This record gives sequence, structure tokens and C-alpha cells, in this order.
Amino acid sequence: MKANILQHSTSSKFGRFVKKQWVWWLMLLPGVVLTLVFKYGSMFGIVMAFQKFDIFKGTFFGQEWASNHGFGNFIYLFKMEKFWNSVRNTLLISGIKIALGIIVPLLLAILINEVSKKWFSRFVQTMYFLPFFLSWIILGSILLEMFAYGGVVNTMLEKLFGSRIMFFLDNGWFRVLVILSDVWKGMGYNMVIFLAAIMGVDETLYEATEIDGGGRFRQIINVMLPSIAPVVAMVMTLSIGGILNGGFDQVLVLYNPMVYEGGDIIDTFVYRLGMFGNRQVDVASAVNLAKAVVTLVLMGGTYYLAYKKFDYRLF
Repeated sequence: MKANILQHSTSSKFGRFVKKQWVWWLMLLPGVVLTLVFKYGSMFGIVMAFQKFDIFKGTFFGQEWASNHGFGNFIYLFKMEKFWNSVRNTLLISGIKIALGIIVPLLLAILINEVSKKWFSRFVQTMYFLPFFLSWIILGSILLEMFAYGGVVNTMLEKLFGSRIMFFLDNGWFRVLVILSDVWKGMGYNMVIFLAAIMGVDETLYEATEIDGGGRFRQIINVMLPSIAPVVAMVMTLSIGGILNGGFDQVLVLYNPMVYEGGDIIDTFVYRLGMFGNRQVDVASAVNLAKAVVTLVLMGGTYYLAYKKFDYRLF
């Protein structure tokens, strides 16, 4: 009886809350619908990873199951050298991106925090943050022009060193360009996060270190960095969750068949596999499913380490 009364009371409170805030719920509705349709609705396509899918037979209902008890696509996938090449490229490119994407913004945040002129500090923050708002379609077009064999960068290199570099034809230089351009584009975002964390450090800790004879460098090492460690752990955890992404839109805009060996990542490999040639959407689905499972394990492991080491909790 008491349970029914409590349940009725809770339902009434929730109903009154919804009725009172109906405008906000209405504004929330489109986002909820889009999430349900494109995030959860598309999850039904997971079944294609276990089928011998034929796009001319309609949806995944009524399709034949793949060989080896439905795991034929995965077996075929793991035997493909191009797949393993894309995995190696993804881990290499994403790993360096994540490392530099934390170190560089952290150093910038520390340097900006030391600037005494507030107007100059705000100006620098704005300049570093602006590229984050530009799409890779725009930035990619600029990079393709600047780093082309006859572009402004190669013209300067020829005048200074007497030779030009084929950035979009050499696998090694293409990786360097992809990594550095991504770090440059995104460093402003993490810089603002780290700078906000630095400004939240208790000033009395700096004063105590100064009384003990510690200079500014010691204050940064012994006070600032340990104080913002949970924020750094948060950024690292969220970054590790995307380590298998590699930056699909960036690579798709910049790469070409000449740099597939060094620039092809998992997402671009899946894109070509499912959209061109034989349109092996079943194998492409298998790749994405395997990628999702590995990403979940990596992110869970990183979150556990962050919790144990820095007592960081996301939820």
C-alpha cells in the first residue's frame, strides 16, 4: 500500500514538473528523436556483420547468414592485409595525435597563464581557438593549396633549402602533415579546458610553496600540474575513446591512392569497402563492430586507470 502511494506521489511530481517545464521538453524533443533514430536505430544494422548481405535483396531481413556460423565476414576481414595496414596507420596517427593533443595545449595553457597582460592573453586564446570552428572541408582545401608541389610552402622550401617536398605523394610526409594539422586545429579547445583548470588552482598553495623557497618553475611542477591532473585524466580518457577513429573527415579530404599505404585509416578503409567496388557492406559492418568493441575496452581500461591513479570519476 505504501509502495503504491509513494509511486503515485512520484508520478504526480514528475507530471507536474513536465507540465511546468513543457517548453524545455519540447526543445529537447528534436535532439532525443535524432539520437534515437541515428544512434540507436542504426544499431539494428549490426546484424549485417553476421550476414552474407546483398544490397539488391533489400534490408537485412531475409538475408543469408555468413559462413562459419555467421563469423565468415570477420575471418575474411582478419585475413586482409589492407585491413591490418589501416589498423597500423590508425594506431600510429591517432596515438601521436592524442599525445601531442594533450602536451601542446597544456604547455600553451601554462605559458598563457604566465602572461601578465590580460588583453594579450585573451587575444592569443582567441587566435588559437578559431581554427577549431572551421570544418576540414575548408581547412583541407587550404592545406591542399599551401602544401601542393607548386604551393607557397614548397616555394619557400626551395628558396631556403633548394628542394621541394611532395607532401601528398610521400607516405611519411603525409602522416606528418595529417598529425600536425590536426594538433594545430584542435589545440585551442584543450588549451581552454586546461587554462580554466589552472585558474581554479588555490592561490594559497602557490604562496605556501613560495614561502618554502620554491620559484615559479617549482610551483608549476609541485602545485599546478598535480592540481589539474584530474582534468588532464578526463581529456585523456575522452581522447582514448576515439583512438580508432583517426580523423575520417580530415584524411578523406587530404589523401589519395598514392598514400594509401601510409595514410589509409580504418574509417577510410571501411568507406571504400562499403561504397565502392563490390560494396561489401557486410564486411564493412564487421569492421565497425570490431572497432566498437575494441574502443569500449580501451576506454573502459583508461577510465579505470584514471580512477585508480587520479581518483577521477566521470559518473
